[in-house]
Amino acid sequence: QVQLVESGGGLVQAGGSLRLSCVASGRIFSINAMGWYRQAPGKQRELVARIISAGAQDYADSVKGRFTISRDNAKNTVYLQMNSLKPEDTAAYFCNADVTSKYMGLKNRGDYWGQGTQVTVSP
Repeated sequence: QVQLVESGGGLVQAGGSLRLSCVASGRIFSINAMGWYRQAPGKQRELVARIISAGAQDYADSVKGRFTISRDNAKNTVYLQMNSLKPEDTAAYFCNADVTSKYMGLKNRGDYWGQGTQVTVSP
């Protein structure tokens, strides 16, 4: 089993910054990709940013140039630095990880989600 725990959300004024963190723990053999998604009330969950094990990154057009995703492989942690925040960035942010776990000699690849952290940007 794999657990993801996010932190770093909160309330910030437009133009401000926040840094989200997500730590993966459990029976981890390797982490293939980690990323952040967000979901605003009444809207579908959408990709914000994603980073694969080789380091390649992918961003939603709406956050390019403002958000930066990074990863500390030794700590099984992914970060999302959010700058120049806008009210439309307000949402619950969810960490996601594509993980290969290993137990009793068997590997299993799965997709895991954190519980979410709220980001609210006031005008």
